[in-house]
Amino acid sequence: MADVHDPATRSRNMSAIRGKNTKPEHQIRRALHARGFRFRLHSAGLPGRPDLVLRKYRAVIFVHGCFWHGHNCPLFRLPATRTAFWEAKITGNRARDTWQEAELLADGWRVAKIWECALKGPERIGADAVAGALAAWLPEDGARLEMRGRAQ
Repeated sequence: MADVHDPATRSRNMSAIRGKNTKPEHQIRRALHARGFRFRLHSAGLPGRPDLVLRKYRAVIFVHGCFWHGHNCPLFRLPATRTAFWEAKITGNRARDTWQEAELLADGWRVAKIWECALKGPERIGADAVAGALAAWLPEDGARLEMRGRAQ
């Protein structure tokens, strides 16, 4: 199937897709900041450049988009065009996520993964609920936390 856009328009559309400072990320940052947590953003010295780094708790938080990280939820649907490309891209993203999480855990960091479906879509639980779970998890000793939409 041919693309509905010419190459210049498609390039402009794809370049507008952000990899950081996304709306779900802003929701989590706002909610955690309101609860008194202070953090650094996108720390280049850590594997995967986590979205939020809370050094005081030796914890990092990733806010993953369900499409880009291949989450099995209603927000993820593999595109019908260039399927082989997208399968390889998303499989590579997932493998890199797994490797980065293992590196962080081996270095003594605690890792929280927040999926986009927890913050938007029909099964969302909302930013306040996610921030509440993070606020309860941060002072504890749990190595991992994963938040996703309601029905998963």
